[in-house]
Amino acid sequence: MKHAKRLQSLMLGASFLAAGMPSWAVTDSPGGPAVRQLNFHEPVTQIAEQIYSLHTLMLIICLVIFVAVFGVMFYSIFKHRKSLGHKSATFHESTAVEIAWTVVPFLIVIGMALPATKTVVAMKDTSNADITIKATGMQWKWGYNYLNGEGEGINFLSNLSTPREQIVDSTIAKNENYLIEVDNPVVVPVNKKIRIVLTANDVIHAWMIPAFGVKQDAIPGFVRDTWFKAEKIGTYRGQCAELCGKDHAFMPIVVNVVSDEDYKAWVDGKKKEMAANADDPTKTWTVDELVQRGEKVYTANCIACHQANGKGVPGSFPALDASPIVTGPKAANIHMVMEGKGAMPAWKPVLSDTEIAAVITYTRNHWSNKASENIVQPAEVLAARK
Repeated sequence: MKHAKRLQSLMLGASFLAAGMPSWAVTDSPGGPAVRQLNFHEPVTQIAEQIYSLHTLMLIICLVIFVAVFGVMFYSIFKHRKSLGHKSATFHESTAVEIAWTVVPFLIVIGMALPATKTVVAMKDTSNADITIKATGMQWKWGYNYLNGEGEGINFLSNLSTPREQIVDSTIAKNENYLIEVDNPVVVPVNKKIRIVLTANDVIHAWMIPAFGVKQDAIPGFVRDTWFKAEKIGTYRGQCAELCGKDHAFMPIVVNVVSDEDYKAWVDGKKKEMAANADDPTKTWTVDELVQRGEKVYTANCIACHQANGKGVPGSFPALDASPIVTGPKAANIHMVMEGKGAMPAWKPVLSDTEIAAVITYTRNHWSNKASENIVQPAEVLAARK
């Protein structure tokens, strides 16, 4: 009785807790995971279709082996049990059986390996690409540079666009693309071979789009490549598939596959946008202008590690509030941001001179920081690059 009352009280408490928790409607994510999805993503490339077919074939082979082996075993146990008067046989090795259970598995393995090898070889053939894009993994975002083909010269960073409030506050409703949406998706034309050249500037990452049948590691100091040729217009989603640190879960990948006409329009628009956003490194900025610009750069690139309050993560990421580097001579501060140190990546190849100057100025004038050298101009960053 005592235990029954305790169980009843626990169940009652759980029901009150459940009633107080928000209940979100879960829907399919366009190009991403679906509700009650039991199999791979719908393939939109030939490689993905081959992987899907191989997966199905392997499951069928395993099922047949399972049924054959356990069927014989259970039949033997049931039909030749001791209660029916059967006695155990006494025999030793059988050459025929030895040959059979060696040859049959060998043939099965060969039958599985041949189509798999054909697909693996096709996956590695990155020749004759229409467009080549370099993808650089960094904690915790992707940087993209269009190296060859239409769109050559375009480059941008792709950050998680889910609002931080949705991540930290469980009472806020989540949208259908929660944690798998970005501010700048990769855009490619349909039915064109796209080569992805991969590297990383800090730790190992992995570029993965399940609907394309693509997963390739991005390793610091190495260049790897993969490819895809999407045959269906749409938006396709993936994530970094290597455990790359604290915000590994917040590093999505989004690819928009569009028509040739829409791709040409996107390229023209992106190049005009880049030209409009290009900053003159010789321009002299005011402190307020740099602080305002630097806050946006900090939010997009630094807040995940150093936190909005500048306190960092003890034992992992140092605080910027009251930091001797941030409040000390600005030359050392510029060098630290540009070259990186430890877990901090080098921002020199990622951010422009103005962006680096802005974020340094922001941190030197924010929180409790009141640096004597409180402003860094883009020209100083440009000089430090040389």
